Amino acid sequence: MSALTTIGLPVALGIIMFGLGLTLTVGDFARVLKQPKAVIIALLCQLILLPIICFGLVLAFQLPPILAVGMMMLAASPGGTTANLYSHLFRGDVALNISLTAVNSVISVITLPLVTNFAIWYFDPFDDQLGMQWAKVLEVFAIVLVPVALGMLVRRFWPAFARAMDKPVRIASVVILVVVIAGAVASNWALLVENFARLSGITILFCLISLTVGYLVPRWLKIGKRQAIATSFEIGIHNATLAIVIAQTVLGSDELTLPAAVYGVLMFFVAFGFGFLIRERKGTADDTFEPAESAPFA
Repeated sequence: MSALTTIGLPVALGIIMFGLGLTLTVGDFARVLKQPKAVIIALLCQLILLPIICFGLVLAFQLPPILAVGMMMLAASPGGTTANLYSHLFRGDVALNISLTAVNSVISVITLPLVTNFAIWYFDPFDDQLGMQWAKVLEVFAIVLVPVALGMLVRRFWPAFARAMDKPVRIASVVILVVVIAGAVASNWALLVENFARLSGITILFCLISLTVGYLVPRWLKIGKRQAIATSFEIGIHNATLAIVIAQTVLGSDELTLPAAVYGVLMFFVAFGFGFLIRERKGTADDTFEPAESAPFA
């Protein structure tokens, strides 16, 4: 594997997750108690409904086993920090995004290996090789939660530094995300060209369905519009970088990264266009169901 894979990818993800930690406090986890309905609906959509939808899409598109597992890993990945930026841009409840990302990142340490192991068992891409064992689950734990915890500690004990670093790290996270995906694309260019036509359709459709489910299901269940915008981006923008890192560094497969790499490029445009359809316009009195919380450092 290249240096990008062995060193660059984990470091990049670590910076992104550390930046997430800089925005979190214990209160962000406690805030879910203030908006339990919105959080429960979003988590049920993210953790249960989307993997089922993705499984159906994988079967419908008849993906090869290795790409099918990569898609399922992507579906099981939590919302990315980019969701917070999109939610802010299109007037969603950013504080709800932050709380959802915090809770979902913790839960994904369990659910992501479970979904991945199911996909490996069902599609059998590795010739009867066993799936993600407990040692690898611990790697996922270290990749996901350790940088977040460090960021939270920095915010707790050095709040001024955390406040000063918040925006630079957010910007760096987006830049790093683009560089990482570009690197993954470049290092697997031949494979990507061979599979792009096959993967572009399913990744665009999956992104659109994820965004739509994240918006319409909460609205149908009487959640306020700003909260629905937040859940739409949280559910619709998956952490493609996490899926790429786990595929390459934990499972040791370049082909597994292809769905996340294609999705990571296309979802920026899909989510941006979708945002204009659902954005909260100034002067709209359509947010009467749930109170919005202010985002930290806003």
